[in-house]
Amino acid sequence: MSLFGRRPRPVHVPKLKPRRPSADQAVNRVSLAELTPDLPRYLGQAAYLQLSNVETISGAIASSPTTRDKVALTRVAKVSLGKLQGLLDEIERGGDTPEELMEYFAAPIDAFRAATRGADWYETVVTSYITASMLTDFFISLADGLPAAPRERIQAVLSDDPSPIIVKQLSAAIEAEPVLASRLALWGRRLVGDTLLVARSSLSVPGRVAPDEARLEPVFTELIAAHTRRMDALGLTA
Repeated sequence: MSLFGRRPRPVHVPKLKPRRPSADQAVNRVSLAELTPDLPRYLGQAAYLQLSNVETISGAIASSPTTRDKVALTRVAKVSLGKLQGLLDEIERGGDTPEELMEYFAAPIDAFRAATRGADWYETVVTSYITASMLTDFFISLADGLPAAPRERIQAVLSDDPSPIIVKQLSAAIEAEPVLASRLALWGRRLVGDTLLVARSSLSVPGRVAPDEARLEPVFTELIAAHTRRMDALGLTA
């Protein structure tokens, strides 16, 4: 039966509230595979996130300051389109209609994109670099809870990483105009909270009972650590 036979109520995305255990209390880390949504829901959200990134990159191509930047971002867009197409194919392989699965996530992801829209080309490219990379990492890990055959195909599709192209373009821009560094570092920090909330909203919580946030904290700590490495690659402070 389709996940969307009946329109569910909007999902409230809670704030992340890490809890510190006492020194003598062991915290067993929760596995993302325990909270993986069913395949249609997973694919609908993952596909709409890829579509959103394609839109962001397309806007950056149009406003690129140089032809070199336009060509580089076109290569990034090609990779993102490949990921989107792979997810659409997977949806159709399961007998569902892509538009129907994706529509459920359109409003919250459009709101996320509006909240993370950069003020200029530089911030827009940083937005794609940070948000798409963090969410791709998360959805690759979240796929661990899917059936084996689709899991392998999905993780292979999502593993194609265009971020070195973006790093090269942004690094050149920052080298040419060093004053950009502090502004882009601040913008990068601004993006993390909103992106983590999108990741948090993708978890399937049985009975709508919030999982132990202390057990979830290491999952998000890893995402933040990867974010720090990406900022380091640009020579920026996370």
